[in-house]
Amino acid sequence: MKKLIVFDLDGTLAESKSALDAEMASHLQNLMSVVKVAVISGGNWPQFEQQLLLNLPADAPLQNLSLLPTCGTKFYQYRSEWKPLYSEDFTSAEKEKIVHSLEKMIVLSNFKIEQIWGEQIEDRGSQITFSALGQKAPLEAKRIWDPDFAKRKAMQAVLETLIPEFSVHLGGTTSVDITKPGIDKAYGIRKLRDTLGIAIKEMIFIGDALFPGGNDYPAKEAGALSIQVRDPNETKRVIEAIIACLT
Repeated sequence: MKKLIVFDLDGTLAESKSALDAEMASHLQNLMSVVKVAVISGGNWPQFEQQLLLNLPADAPLQNLSLLPTCGTKFYQYRSEWKPLYSEDFTSAEKEKIVHSLEKMIVLSNFKIEQIWGEQIEDRGSQITFSALGQKAPLEAKRIWDPDFAKRKAMQAVLETLIPEFSVHLGGTTSVDITKPGIDKAYGIRKLRDTLGIAIKEMIFIGDALFPGGNDYPAKEAGALSIQVRDPNETKRVIEAIIACLT
């Protein structure tokens, strides 16, 4: 019997940077009523608020929900309000080196980008994220730019030579996430273990990027039973199956 169900956010619970739909919100409420739930994502806290929290039912049992933004480098729990337990932020020097390396990577990769919506490089405190088409790119444009991850895998390879002292993972549909070494979703899984007192073997992780190099893969490497999904619709079916098993 599993005691904790852990989800990725973008591409798993909701489309990239989009709100939960009503069916998913209802499914999560039902799941939280029978088991503890956590969400780990490359997105920052405001993204969690906009995509997830503002769309959950008002009576959802939030005390059973743990939120880990920026690939687990931050941890929030609900105690009458949402409180951060920790944040593994970069130093100013680390941020400067990462941003410079991203700018160099853009030149070296030489991928054609016809239009950019918003900033490409976002400082999330404990994570620097590069979004190839910009932070505000429309979903349809993002879907067709790198559907097989080939462009971002090439970017990842360049970055791993420029900043080998940091972790580089593919996130979302057009983004690359950079964190401190050893701080990724595996780190988040271990923090969930230590904070909630739940063994990793008692967890299930559900994500859409569980392939090597994907930003969900470290959760699998940490030892959590992992389920690969194609999209939020498939996630709904997995949640229905889990609820049926638990009840």
